[in-house]
Amino acid sequence: MRIVHLDGPVFAALAAGDLAAANAASPVPLSACFAGPEWRGVWRMRHRQVEEDPASAAWVTGVVWDEEQRVAVGRAGYHGPPDADGVVEIGYAVDPAHRRRGYARAALEALLQRAAAEPDVRAVRVSISPDNTASWALASQYGFTRVGEQWDEEDGLEAVYEVPAGSTT
Repeated sequence: MRIVHLDGPVFAALAAGDLAAANAASPVPLSACFAGPEWRGVWRMRHRQVEEDPASAAWVTGVVWDEEQRVAVGRAGYHGPPDADGVVEIGYAVDPAHRRRGYARAALEALLQRAAAEPDVRAVRVSISPDNTASWALASQYGFTRVGEQWDEEDGLEAVYEVPAGSTT
């Protein structure tokens, strides 16, 4: 499994729900889940972000790609490059058709490994809805500890957890 980065044209097509255009520009084939309504908000946000800061494309949400099966199984990445304090926030989601196969764990581990290898990253943050027990069960296995909470416009109340970069590798 690896995370394949996308660019502005792919983000724009996915934000518009145009799977054909997204696949024409994407480095890997994408399923309908990627252009579906549940994920469009993420793609709109990433499209705006990459338009304002093209260098952020190397950090933000990409495709969780199963190299053996040659199939896109989810999305994962950082919310952006490290902030002034050296913190990166991660996010990941698995296509419902591919859940319960270890892809979320593999994506989380890939994100943590990259963060550990980046000299400007001091800590990794994840925000999880209090009722998302599956996400918390996974994150807790990697040493994330609660540091607060926040209100997300799309997801509502979220608990915020952090782990020092490199502490889980």
